[in-house]
Amino acid sequence: MAGLHRRTWMTLGAMTGFVSIAMGAFAAHAIKDPVAKDLIKTGAQYGFSHTMATFASAAFMQMGARSARFAPAMFLPGIVLFSGSLYALALGAPRWIGAITPIGGLLFLSGWAWLAWSARDLDRPLHP
Repeated sequence: MAGLHRRTWMTLGAMTGFVSIAMGAFAAHAIKDPVAKDLIKTGAQYGFSHTMATFASAAFMQMGARSARFAPAMFLPGIVLFSGSLYALALGAPRWIGAITPIGGLLFLSGWAWLAWSARDLDRPLHP
């Protein structure tokens, strides 16, 4: 997945942003159970913040940190696993689905660590 182009990462990021906002609105207007509402709200918040991290990765690439292209390969699956498992739990999935959530969290942390590592190349001349 890391070999995907910026256009693909940006498209996938826009899609996860859409889902995050839609789920947040769904929780606010259609969910009455406070626990389910909180799960969806947390999933939407983390999903949206990692959508923005995906876009930041593209900006890093534009500024010369080419290795930032690997961060969305961690952020986007992290959104699916972390946020997706919380959405599923809120909508009645079996409790064992919650075991998936920390895997998504580890992917988020890995993406941030990778992005931080990539920052060392920011603003370096492309051709010394």
